[in-house]
Amino acid sequence: MSDRLEVFMFPCLSDNYGFLIHDPIEGLTATIDTPEVPVIEEALNQKGWALTHIINTHHHYDHAGGNLELKKKTNCKIIGPLADKDRIPGIDITIEHGEKFNFGSFDVQAFHTPGHTTGHMVYHFKSQNIAFVGDTIFVMGCGRLFEGTPEQMLKSLDLIMSWPDETLLYCAHEYTQSNAEFAITVDGKNKDLIKRKSEVESMREGSIPTVPTTLDLEKKTNPFLRSDDQEIRLELGMLESTRTEVFAEIRNRKDQF
Repeated sequence: MSDRLEVFMFPCLSDNYGFLIHDPIEGLTATIDTPEVPVIEEALNQKGWALTHIINTHHHYDHAGGNLELKKKTNCKIIGPLADKDRIPGIDITIEHGEKFNFGSFDVQAFHTPGHTTGHMVYHFKSQNIAFVGDTIFVMGCGRLFEGTPEQMLKSLDLIMSWPDETLLYCAHEYTQSNAEFAITVDGKNKDLIKRKSEVESMREGSIPTVPTTLDLEKKTNPFLRSDDQEIRLELGMLESTRTEVFAEIRNRKDQF
């Protein structure tokens, strides 16, 4: 029997991804968020897994909208951020920033990553080099700041950047092609980005998912992780600005893109 966490990814809604995680040793199965109940149920049937847990990253409807229906059908336990306990439907177990917990035989550490929402949380399976990052970071992008500040989001992204470079980041949306098109406007001399943009275009032409990504790739090509890069600062005319100011300008430009 495998001692690896099994991850099954599948498209949901118009551009979301759903994720099932399975502990083959103890037979537990969780869905990371609940974007679309029938598709999650289809994935469970396809794998022959029984849902035991929902692990929520944040309260938005495309992440927690299926909680109550799935809980009613399966009696699963719902885990989510303490900071969002009043906005996560059906929550049973609240998790605080930095808290470690067990998903069966696997250790998970949860981190509060405000920015996209004030209560957003990401889940890092360190021994597996896997993290589920919701809408905090995307491939070559980051979440829109609906509730948090640029300073909060930059701190959240810095936390993610502290993980090992080989960490696989499972982002919740397929936004990569448009993110790449924007990234090139602020980091157009970046050879890694130019190469990656071409690769992504080929992948999407073939309907190949660009998720997961690696932290190493994001450090090289994601402008939101590169607010100290001199070429980006030169392009923005912000050589003397703080990292937060540069990040905020990149986010503002992306919002207008």
